[in-house]
Amino acid sequence: MRLHHVQVACPPGGEDVARRFYVEALAMTEVDKPEDLRARGGAWFRAHDEHGAVTAEVHVGVEDPFVPARKAHPALLLDSPAHFQAAASRLALGGFDLDLSQRHSFPGHERLHTHDGHGNRIEILVQRV
Repeated sequence: MRLHHVQVACPPGGEDVARRFYVEALAMTEVDKPEDLRARGGAWFRAHDEHGAVTAEVHVGVEDPFVPARKAHPALLLDSPAHFQAAASRLALGGFDLDLSQRHSFPGHERLHTHDGHGNRIEILVQRV
């Protein structure tokens, strides 16, 4: 078994805010939703490794009424400490808060927590070398 994708929510009309977080700050690529799902709104994002293989997929779906996920969260594992630092820099430059208080609390990893533009909690981590 493997994980195909995770889904987080946004309010109606929140797709551009999601794009700013996932594309600009996390360097993911937006992919087209299947035609029969487009009317629901939302957006899908993928990350790829250096060979082009999909390594992560996040679906942002529209919820009305919307309530951000404050505890439940996707944890995105980055390939290297350099990628971790680059993501942290892009997040900070994008105005997203970084919580580094638990940076060394997960064995074998460094991590940070942030919130997307809608308040959903997101964990970013990398294996320690």
